[in-house]
Amino acid sequence: MTTVLEQGNITIHTENIFPIIKKSLYTDHEIFLRELVSNSVDAIAKLKMVSYAGEVDGELPAPEITLAVDKEKKTLSITDNGIGMTADEIKKYINQVAFSSAEEFVQKYQKDPDQQIIGHFGLGFYSCFMVAKNVEIDTLSHRTGSTAVHWSCDGSPQFELTDSERTTPGTTITLTMMEEEEDFLEESRIKNLIKTHCDFMPVPIKLGEEQINKQQALWKESTQNLKDEDYLEFYRYLYPFQEEPLLWVHINTDYPFVLNGLLYFPPIKPDMDINKGQMKLFCNQVFVSDNCDEIIPDFLRPLRGVLDSTDIPLNVSRSALTNDRTVRRISSHISKKIADRLKAMYRDEYDKYVKSWQDLGTFVKFGSLKDDKFKEQVADIIIYKSSLENEEPKVEVQAEGEDEWAETNTADTSGYTTLKNYLERNKEKHENRVFYCTDPGSQATYVELYKSQGLEILFMDSFIDTNYFIPFLEREYTDVKFSRVDSELDEKLVDSENSEIVDPKTNKTRSEVVKELFETALGNDKLTIKAEALKSQGTPPAMVIIPEEMRRIQEMTAMLQQQANMEFPLTHTLLVNTAHPMVQNLLNMSQGSIIDASGSSSKGELVNQMCQHIYDLALISQKPFGADEMKAFVERSNALLTQVTERM
Repeated sequence: MTTVLEQGNITIHTENIFPIIKKSLYTDHEIFLRELVSNSVDAIAKLKMVSYAGEVDGELPAPEITLAVDKEKKTLSITDNGIGMTADEIKKYINQVAFSSAEEFVQKYQKDPDQQIIGHFGLGFYSCFMVAKNVEIDTLSHRTGSTAVHWSCDGSPQFELTDSERTTPGTTITLTMMEEEEDFLEESRIKNLIKTHCDFMPVPIKLGEEQINKQQALWKESTQNLKDEDYLEFYRYLYPFQEEPLLWVHINTDYPFVLNGLLYFPPIKPDMDINKGQMKLFCNQVFVSDNCDEIIPDFLRPLRGVLDSTDIPLNVSRSALTNDRTVRRISSHISKKIADRLKAMYRDEYDKYVKSWQDLGTFVKFGSLKDDKFKEQVADIIIYKSSLENEEPKVEVQAEGEDEWAETNTADTSGYTTLKNYLERNKEKHENRVFYCTDPGSQATYVELYKSQGLEILFMDSFIDTNYFIPFLEREYTDVKFSRVDSELDEKLVDSENSEIVDPKTNKTRSEVVKELFETALGNDKLTIKAEALKSQGTPPAMVIIPEEMRRIQEMTAMLQQQANMEFPLTHTLLVNTAHPMVQNLLNMSQGSIIDASGSSSKGELVNQMCQHIYDLALISQKPFGADEMKAFVERSNALLTQVTERM
């Protein structure tokens, strides 16, 4: 016959009465399983702690949590072989809702910092009433001579405490599910919930005979015990069917806050949402959220992996972060660890660093724009693809915790350089001046012209370069002038001696005559025309030069107005290459050196058409024509070809 030991009312703190009565402690009902399993892990951890204090007779059983389903009775039970509870502890820790036993217990027993108590038995336990119409606890304390206790409650403030038939220390919680929550009795549903929320808990969780949690939390392991393949295997487990990460950072900090984690750099894909975080947040190996936006700096949001901390403040349901000082300090610490890892990679694995730079550079440049501390940490390891491929010295980078600069390889044959090296290497040719290319396709002619005269070009052709990073560099290097290769031509590219007199009557030079020829043919008062002899023999008959400042204003205007394309005419200069054979032939034709075999008087029209065609080619090499522009170009080309074929 069952003996009723006590009956009474559950003590409820006033500030918590409404969320409990309404059974809406948590946004998602499925959280109940996470909370109950977490409590079981706590109970097992507590038993281990009291054994260290000599309060347990004999050896401890192998830790284990068992889940069981009875579809006929519509029950789900969670059983652990942990510390168990006495009747007094039931009344204290269960009946007094929101009274957390964890803090009190830690103060009394915890001496091993590696042994963590997950959390709060009070409200966490009561989350089960969101899905259960009746909850029962069968528990037996580890204390010698303890009596097993049975507790039951139907979700009202009424409870009943009786004897229990349990014979081994530990606790079983049995939930009789509500009719609308019976999907939690499906094994597939339970397995999925455990994988999502409890996969890395440090205790085996079994459903029947099958262990359904992975158990090993790699981020808690020492780096000395792990190999590269361990990190890669863990990444594949978290993110199946994804490309391998570029690198990873293992964080293990216990002061001034507790933070463990594994952060992976994924390859950047065009369809990747860089504003959406993919980091998983844990608290003592219990999954909390896949939203770490308050913890991860903006520029590192595309990172993947795991963060685990007991010092990140959470609300009562562990489902939201509070943006307080600790969170900001943790965010800053993560930035520093990332910077340290990148500097170490630059120093020790430079070839790998270069190969990964197209993706890493996005993080580094964006971070430099957003975070002044990060900018200072990575300033010496920002690299740019160079038009030179010969050897150049590398910038040495100070390793973390070292007083002296570490030795590095003295040569770089990768075709990449730092801005500091570029400026140092070219100070005699063009001091404090940087020539750069933003589109290797449309600017190829200009790049080849510079290269032919031994001038080095930096390729800054990513979206972040052209729209944000070049202006950022100009603010950082106020004494350095940045010039795009098509903005103006350096004097070293022009053959100033190739300007002999070609019209004895007027004493005009070749350049002056050609300039007048194009001005007359094009008849555009707003177009600036220059005629100069370029040194390189591979350059076209004419090139479009767009002043740096004017181009940037027009590009910014187009971006603000969300224009996909800017149409010519921009404010630009037509530079005619007087050294090109086509221009020389055109000059001879205009001066009558080429006789019209047909005796036609339309030679002037042909010269004008040739000038227009040369201008068209210069424009189209700079930027593709729009539909109307292309139509006009084809019509002019057909008219020119007709003129030429009539004279053949």
